[in-house]
Amino acid sequence: IRKLPLALKWMIQNEEEAEGEISSFAALCTALSATIGTGNIVGVATAVCAGGPGALFWMVAAAFLGMATKYSEGLLAVKYRIVAPDGHSLGGPFYYIEQGMGKNWKWLAKLFAFFGVCVGLFGIGTFSQVNGIASAINGFFDPDNAHCVKILPFLGEYSWSVVIASLILTVCVAAVLIGGVKRIASVSQIVVPFMAILYFAFAIILIICNITEIPAAIKVIVTAAFTPKAVTGGTVGSMFVAMQKGVARGIFSNEAGLGSAPIAAAAAQTKEPVRQGLVSMTGTFIDTIVICTLTGLSIVLTGAWQVEGLEGVEVTTYAFQQGLPFPPAVSSFVLMLCLVFFAFTTILGWDYYSERCLEYLSGGNLKHVKVYRWIYIFAVFIGPYMTVSAVWTIADIFNGLMALPNMIALFVLSGVVVRETKAFFKKQSGK
Repeated sequence: IRKLPLALKWMIQNEEEAEGEISSFAALCTALSATIGTGNIVGVATAVCAGGPGALFWMVAAAFLGMATKYSEGLLAVKYRIVAPDGHSLGGPFYYIEQGMGKNWKWLAKLFAFFGVCVGLFGIGTFSQVNGIASAINGFFDPDNAHCVKILPFLGEYSWSVVIASLILTVCVAAVLIGGVKRIASVSQIVVPFMAILYFAFAIILIICNITEIPAAIKVIVTAAFTPKAVTGGTVGSMFVAMQKGVARGIFSNEAGLGSAPIAAAAAQTKEPVRQGLVSMTGTFIDTIVICTLTGLSIVLTGAWQVEGLEGVEVTTYAFQQGLPFPPAVSSFVLMLCLVFFAFTTILGWDYYSERCLEYLSGGNLKHVKVYRWIYIFAVFIGPYMTVSAVWTIADIFNGLMALPNMIALFVLSGVVVRETKAFFKKQSGK
């Protein structure tokens, strides 16, 4: 909290004469491209509907702890990164486990890398995001599935909107991914700020239009966080349900502790691990404390969480349609656009993460990485035709498995984080 203003200043101020592939801001945007996704729109709605408005309180509370975790991850990523023979930077949990904890822990680093590849290919990276995009586009352009086509005999009938969306999406993803990390970073630098500002602007307009309801909404959120039955009549269970839903969806959205963001942080042009740690920390602040809070407030202000029969993106769509002073079609179009962009950049970000994991697993064999890239693009192509219920379960399992090796490393190396932090700020105060 004390260093947040400094972190926000350094977020947009590049370091001079620093080593690395991309600027600190580009590294942050690459990390944000993976974190700002369906979780910010769909995840928050799911948490508030399942755990009551109190889930939002616990989501924000957990995000402050998540900022500390992200700070440690970013610092260690830069401190223990290495440079490959061709000049590109390599870093992340596998390197700070191996370099910081010692060669005897290499098995833990390989375990993390394996889970990282699985999360990218089978979970957050492809199927769930692509399905989110296809559903959003189908829901806007052809909600009644009036224009369907049977592509292959063993597949069911699909709306033309889904088929066209999957083809366009695959071409766009392939065009970016074939260009490598620099192209992913350059696209993220444009798309991430644009989509975040667009969503932020519409959510702020919604809140301003309903500003008289804010004190009551905040009271409901805080009351429901500690005594849910007073607000919900006991329909969503206990305070622990609100806490569990809020924390789980918050971590799913901001990825604090998963070990994914430090893979992007390691590519940043910086000489100071502490400085990059502070910049990484702002990712959790922007993702959860700003964007998720705005989504949650919109849902509570408009009473969308109490409407029966709505789930996921429908809850946020209802909130935007009721709360914004625009025709419902305009509000739902803007939300669809944000969801498409959010999910698209998450696909790009997770390809970068899982490629780096595979590079570590294969001992730097870039032929494997190139083959994997085409498999990833194929997964994006078939994504809309997959059943997602099982995929989401697999994604959640691999998320948890990916976090375990990383959290062990963060606890073991916490002394290094403290020493580096004290030394850096002592040097800063002496200037």
